[in-house]
Amino acid sequence: MKKIIFCIASAMMTVSMNAQEAWSLQRCLDYAAEKNITVQKNRLSELDAAEQLKQAKAALFPTLSASMSQSVGYRPFQEATVIVQNGMATSTNNKVTENGSYGVNASWTVWNGGINRKNIEAQRVQSDIAAVQTEQTLVNIQEQIAQLYVQILYTIEAKRVNEQLAATAQQQLERGQERYKVGDLAKADVAQLESQVAQTQYDVVNAQTQIDGYKRQLKALLQLDITESFDVATDEMADERALAPIPDKTEVYKQAVLIRPEIRAAQLQTDAADVQLNIAKRGYLPTISMNAGIGDSHYSASDDSFGEQLKRNLNGSIGLSVSVPIFDNRRNKTSVERAQISKTNAALDLLDKQTTLGSSIENIWLQATSAQQRFISASAAVKSQETNYELINEQFKAGLKNIVDLLQARDNLLQAQQSKLQSKYTAILNTQLLKFYEGGTLGL
Repeated sequence: MKKIIFCIASAMMTVSMNAQEAWSLQRCLDYAAEKNITVQKNRLSELDAAEQLKQAKAALFPTLSASMSQSVGYRPFQEATVIVQNGMATSTNNKVTENGSYGVNASWTVWNGGINRKNIEAQRVQSDIAAVQTEQTLVNIQEQIAQLYVQILYTIEAKRVNEQLAATAQQQLERGQERYKVGDLAKADVAQLESQVAQTQYDVVNAQTQIDGYKRQLKALLQLDITESFDVATDEMADERALAPIPDKTEVYKQAVLIRPEIRAAQLQTDAADVQLNIAKRGYLPTISMNAGIGDSHYSASDDSFGEQLKRNLNGSIGLSVSVPIFDNRRNKTSVERAQISKTNAALDLLDKQTTLGSSIENIWLQATSAQQRFISASAAVKSQETNYELINEQFKAGLKNIVDLLQARDNLLQAQQSKLQSKYTAILNTQLLKFYEGGTLGL
């Protein structure tokens, strides 16, 4: 029994540890690629496009259909009825008669200006577009995940800074209360120290609120249920990561134009517009089609047997038809003109996508570059403000500095630390995004 209880307890602890396991950025990216609803819908669009491609290919082959009809007639006031079937007239005195007909028909579009084959080409391009759109959706979600993940890491580190300042503020309050007891500090100064403690505690709570908000947004992208526990891996990044070499923006753009899904999707749209224009022009060409059929029938009023009727009534036919468009109320011309407009629009859309991509890359590069410069300045400022704060804190303890000087030093230090953290994570994120646009993996 003890062994059983031990095994159950171990299993429950394992499940609990797995539930609380921290999520790395790579795990978030992999999970979103599989579970995100938008991505899954795009994959269904891919399957739908594949089915439409199969249907377009099947249009090259003949169609075959079978038919059968049975009917019963009742003529209460007629003494004689004559019915003509397959060129034969049959007379009957029966008021109730039964009639059946059977047929098999085939039709085949031999040639319609090559439109069917062009439809296959057009649908194949649409299948490629659907696949690229899935990739584009996934890329956009990955970028959003990376931005939220970095924002969480930044806020967690900012919270640690606030916690350190809160601890220092509490020590200063305790020291101030001791000085107040011996008459070395005014009550108003003690109140300011108490206000500083409250403010630092508020900053800690506010940072935690921001962390929870970013985590909620990240959970939404991952399609995690509200009941599922979630936390990110909070390994602190070394400051040196912010000073990593930044890829050249021109080289990044050259590579991105070749591989980014939004550019490839726009290029495929131009290909699709070309095919549709070609299809529209083929509407002026003739259409050749063939049809064939076999039919049979029987009539209950006939003196012949059922089998004999089927033998005599069996008939077959085959035909060839040619349709030449002469005057179509401008339908073909309008189709060609509209296809030409769509082609021009697709070309402009491709140019717009390329311009937008270049602007985005340049913006990311500028953010990375300026963030590195701000990080270097902020790092020096933090060291200077830390030294200044420690000095003023010691002087305050010795009664050489007043509370205003202490609070001002604290605010300057907090501002420098926050600036350093913000520039650090901004530089890291944007440097990684440039590498991602260049074709690398998205990681931290």
